[in-house]
Amino acid sequence: MSKTQRYTNLAAVVIPFIAFIAALILLWNKAVGVTDLVILAGMYLVTAVGVTVGFHRLLTHRAFQTHKPVQYALAIAGSMAVEGPVIDWVADHRKHHAHTDKEGDPHSPHVGHGSGLAGLWHAHVGWLFDANGQADRRKYAPDLMDDPGMRRINRAFPWLVLISLLIPFAAGMALTGTLVGGLTGLLWGGLVRIFFVHHVTWSINSICHFYGERRFQTDDHSTNVWWLSLLSLGESWHHNHHAFPRSAFHGLRRWELDPSGLIIRAMQKLGLAWNVVRIPPERQQQKLEQKLA
Repeated sequence: MSKTQRYTNLAAVVIPFIAFIAALILLWNKAVGVTDLVILAGMYLVTAVGVTVGFHRLLTHRAFQTHKPVQYALAIAGSMAVEGPVIDWVADHRKHHAHTDKEGDPHSPHVGHGSGLAGLWHAHVGWLFDANGQADRRKYAPDLMDDPGMRRINRAFPWLVLISLLIPFAAGMALTGTLVGGLTGLLWGGLVRIFFVHHVTWSINSICHFYGERRFQTDDHSTNVWWLSLLSLGESWHHNHHAFPRSAFHGLRRWELDPSGLIIRAMQKLGLAWNVVRIPPERQQQKLEQKLA
């Protein structure tokens, strides 16, 4: 990893954290309006869906198919989450699945750093400074590399990061009619939103390979963590996901909240998604019986 990339990743970690501390101070002093929180929620939902439905379930695992414009829109929304260019993200995640919790996994808490707090730290943040974006894109994401539109979105990543900050600033100004409203919109809907999206996503890499519940027989340490399910839009049913990586739905039981799965269902009803991969109960039962055998 180059020094430039390492420093860029450091800035992407530190600046939202500082903004989060500043936002807590404003919140304590009641200097936060409903408008700021609405902008935060809206930007969180759009960019997190871009990651969960777009980057992860669609582009990485091909859990469903959609029209090219929808695919590109999801890739743009995911890029605005500021977790790296789309092709790098997909290549890293496919490499994670190819070597889950073994040598070669970019962000396992169980490889090379022990299985304690050092490993947890590496999986959550530390990997950003040595393994992030280093997967061979031609090997792990050849389909995206062969897509001219996806390559353009990948190259446009710095501009999409800027747009993801300008949108909440513009929304704050438009809704309040003041520069201060624009700046607080930028703080909450821009930097604080990035902080939340980042740490929820990174928690899937760290907590969901370290602590939680397991039902199926898998060759890894993946876990389900129920209390992260709503914030992660269903991604924290991570053990289910590793048991059935191509499933469009990570919540496999009725009570397993999976907002991303609900979005894909809605897209299917609207004709925006097809060939949606579902895991029938019989196949789930077969997987459970493998564990008991």
